Amino acid sequence: MTPDIFAALRAGTSTVLRTVSSPARTTDVDLRRAALRYANLSGIDLTRADLSGADLKGADLDGANLLCADLSDSDLINANLEGADLTGADLTRANLTNADLSNAIFDGTILTGADLSESNLTNANLRGAYLAHAPLSEANLRGADLTGANLSHADLTGADLTGANLTLANFTNADLSDADLSDTILTGALLTGATLSYITLTGATLP
Repeated sequence: MTPDIFAALRAGTSTVLRTVSSPARTTDVDLRRAALRYANLSGIDLTRADLSGADLKGADLDGANLLCADLSDSDLINANLEGADLTGADLTRANLTNADLSNAIFDGTILTGADLSESNLTNANLRGAYLAHAPLSEANLRGADLTGANLSHADLTGADLTGANLTLANFTNADLSDADLSDTILTGALLTGATLSYITLTGATLP
């Protein structure tokens, strides 16, 4: 991608980026409110990029490097972020509904108020992630590592956390109604004020 394309995207023109030579290095780039719907960004390096408010609906970010990127208020509905590295990224209020986040890395990522409803977080690394007040209803978190994650006030109704590592996770006032926590590790997890109606805990290691 050339600087001219970036300038067009920042200017809010109708330009839509569809293909990027992979792997491409575009660190520290300013793509605020960029139109990147259904773009092919697989394997791209967007370390520290500013993608706040960007339209990434349906975009392919498979294996992308989004280390410390700003994705706050971005639209990632139906996006593919399988295996992407979002360590230290800011996804505050991002919309990740039905996104594929399997095997993605969210180590220390800020996801406050991010909508992860019906998203696929299978085997994702969410160690120390901040998910307070995040909607995660019907999300697939099978095998995910949520060690030390903050899920206070999160909506996990109907979520599948089978086999997840929830060691030291904070579920204070979270809604886990009808969630499946079979075979999870809950050692040291905080469940004060959590709603646990119809929860499944078969084979779980309790706090």
